Amino acid sequence: MPDISDPKRVAIAGATGYIGGRLAPRLIDDGYIVRCLVRSPGKLAGRAWAANHAVEIRQADLADARSLAWNLVGCETAFYLVHSMTSAGAEYANRDRHLALQFASAAREAGVGRIIYLGGLGETGPDLSQHLSSRREVEEALASSGVPVTVLRAAMIIGSGSASFEILRYLVERLPVMITPKWVSTPCQPIAVRNVIGYLAGALSQPETTGEVFDIGGPEALCYRDIMSIMAQELGLRRRWIIPIPVLTPRLSSYWIQFITPLSHEIAKPLAEGLKNPVVCREDRITRLIPQELLSVRGAIRAALCKMAEHHVETNWSMAGPIPGDPDWAGGTVFRDARQVTVEAPEWAAFRAVCRVGGGHGWYAADWLWKIRGWMDRLVGGPGLRRGRRDPEMVGYGEALDFWRVVGYERDHRLALRAEMKLPGEALLEFRIEARGARQCALQQVALFQPRGLFGLLYWYGVAPLHNIVFRGMLLGIQREAVRIAASPAEAASASGEPEPA
Repeated sequence: MPDISDPKRVAIAGATGYIGGRLAPRLIDDGYIVRCLVRSPGKLAGRAWAANHAVEIRQADLADARSLAWNLVGCETAFYLVHSMTSAGAEYANRDRHLALQFASAAREAGVGRIIYLGGLGETGPDLSQHLSSRREVEEALASSGVPVTVLRAAMIIGSGSASFEILRYLVERLPVMITPKWVSTPCQPIAVRNVIGYLAGALSQPETTGEVFDIGGPEALCYRDIMSIMAQELGLRRRWIIPIPVLTPRLSSYWIQFITPLSHEIAKPLAEGLKNPVVCREDRITRLIPQELLSVRGAIRAALCKMAEHHVETNWSMAGPIPGDPDWAGGTVFRDARQVTVEAPEWAAFRAVCRVGGGHGWYAADWLWKIRGWMDRLVGGPGLRRGRRDPEMVGYGEALDFWRVVGYERDHRLALRAEMKLPGEALLEFRIEARGARQCALQQVALFQPRGLFGLLYWYGVAPLHNIVFRGMLLGIQREAVRIAASPAEAASASGEPEPA
């Protein structure tokens, strides 16, 4: 395959993830043509930057080197920001290595000039955690085909919506007294997400970074106990009492993290395991090649909290991972709960009211029942309600809303949510809006449940009596909120110029 690479065209594998979703708009601003290689193109449909003329969206299977090579043709540089820890459970290390090998082979065949990879900071050696060892294996796999690889190794990334930041924030917010593993005394050199993006983008214009490995971190190294104390101060909380004990294993720690924070133990376990290793920069060459103002730990935490307060969280850890296809509702038993009301408001107002479900706003009715269901879900290993939502007003395809995920989005017309709580079956909650003139619309709410076995049938019949409280109350609540939105001058004024959800 001939090398026809354009130095201004770069590919991003992982553009729908936490880092990729922030890097792409930065590269666009820097004048690059950005080709996003994504598994689910719909996850980018709601991002404002994805509509830019400099963005090319390609559906790509990272496990298929041949088809991936065609999608990489014309790209001088490819960013590899893929990490399957959120979706592959205990097999994430093997899957990561396999995908990296396929990507390296495809990059060579497509004539890509170099690969840039964001890896994990940490000492090398036999005591390295499985999580960090996996990152090293990915580095080796990416370099296996001979394409030069630039590796940036980071420790804890502090930014609104990052997994590490969310663990830290929830633990500090919810626990005035913490019994912790001994890793709270392990040194760590966190880095602000804006500085990570700065280094990734800066590497493109610095040929000296080609084929090199760099440690990247903020200006200070602290132990996790000190980082927790800073978080408490920035949250305006009283002093947190931290009691380290030597008997908490990574597995026990991961279940505790799952109970207190929105993250599942499958994600928390490799993160908790990695905390046993000191993660401090051993060299700082990158600071001279790509100079930028590095935020302190306090500055990074403060910036992240400000973004949250302003409801301007660009990406969230829960946005990564595959979107399962809708179940085949045509076969087997499918239970259906359909309701409809007429709303004395235009369809845009009804849709805006629908999009406010979940998170801090609640579910319009019987929130206490939703909270009980959330606690039950957490006890059996589900996400519960603590994932919340990225933005209180806007949603996009692939985003999490408590223990639901957006799997269908048509602005002003349709929002479909697939259940991710632990269930003996598959569940879908869908809202459809049909205009009936300039000031009226029909709002339809449909809940579908496909049971799995006898327990699935018992579950449906057990919760069916509550549907009149939960679903009917939700529908009437959305109806009231839509009327209120339509009557608000500020809401009406913003309706015509509202950007697509990001």
